[in-house]
Amino acid sequence: MAQTIEDQIMTIERALGERMIEHALVIVRSWLNELGDDNPFEQAYEDIRSHYNTLFSEWLTSDDPQREQTLDALTGDTYRLVDAAYVAIRLKRGLSPRMHGFNQDNPQSVMQYFSSCLKFKEADIVWLHDVLNDPDRASVALMAVASLAKNIRECFNEQAMMVLIEGINVDNDVVAEQCLANVLILLAHYDVRIDFFPDLQNAFMEAVAEMGDEGEQAFQTLCALVRSVKNNWRESIASGEVKIEDLPEELQNLLELTGETNDMEGVMSWVPASEQEYMQGIIAILPDTWIYAALIGDSSERASHMAIIYLSIGHMDLLWNHIDAAAKWLLNQLREGSQSPLDYINYAHCLLLQGDRMMAFEYYRQARQMCKGPKEFYALFRPDRRQLVDHGIPLEQVYMLEDQLIKL
Repeated sequence: MAQTIEDQIMTIERALGERMIEHALVIVRSWLNELGDDNPFEQAYEDIRSHYNTLFSEWLTSDDPQREQTLDALTGDTYRLVDAAYVAIRLKRGLSPRMHGFNQDNPQSVMQYFSSCLKFKEADIVWLHDVLNDPDRASVALMAVASLAKNIRECFNEQAMMVLIEGINVDNDVVAEQCLANVLILLAHYDVRIDFFPDLQNAFMEAVAEMGDEGEQAFQTLCALVRSVKNNWRESIASGEVKIEDLPEELQNLLELTGETNDMEGVMSWVPASEQEYMQGIIAILPDTWIYAALIGDSSERASHMAIIYLSIGHMDLLWNHIDAAAKWLLNQLREGSQSPLDYINYAHCLLLQGDRMMAFEYYRQARQMCKGPKEFYALFRPDRRQLVDHGIPLEQVYMLEDQLIKL
């Protein structure tokens, strides 16, 4: 069965993540054949293939200290060819609309254009620069930024990414925060690819440095994105916990322009299930990404702080290297009346690793009693087996604990 275009993109991303250029070019070749002999990508394709073959031939006979850097640059060029050909093939197959401009005074037109257009004109980029820096058009800027970010997620656009990075330091704080949040998400989404786009990496780090405070604002935004998986301000509006009038003026205007203020339930339509799942996926991979390492750096304080935030949304993953901090936070949760069996299990993990086996078993027992049956308990407990063993608990002791807990 032939691969779908989505499968092909995933194959290419995996291949180029390992700098396996020929694997990617096989799919690109099939796209170029479909586009026809007059497609504008043949020369770039031939140049990359020729350069790659030459690089391989040289590797067979000699050592070149610059080969790694050359291969990285060639991988970046292959990504750019993939991006351009992907846009062309989507347009040819009718998978994306052919956009021919937008009405600058119509919010819906702006949103549709920046979320759907795959071939931006230079005038579009200039307009976006203008609205990002115009305090009177903050609402339009917010819509354009949000739409553009979603577009980049579908079809990577180096120039558009650079615009979002530049927007991190515009005068309007709400617009700047929107740009920053979207850049962080996109950098995590395209983590492996970004390794081969040093200009984007450098531009982001320069933008963070321009903020001052050693990147504290960017780090706090990253923390907010992690927390958002559990606590979403739109959900808070829909539930009545937050009132529209309590939001920043620019966000109030944005809600009014999209008609959401007339229907509180409608606010939830901003975050469909697919988007929530997407964000959960981003949060899951975030600790392994370049952007996470760049903002955490060597700061043990930031690492511990982020670990606690992950724990607050139900992820124990980062806490294994911060057991003392985790134990303190979890004990406070339990004292405040947490009814989550996962909190009891996680606190028991901490006690076990700290050497207090009796108290660990007591908290495991309480978690087991809170669950409807052994199946529910072990669904929470067993994914942590490997971590317990990796952190020094003998596997036979883990099995013995499980054996005793099944009887409760």
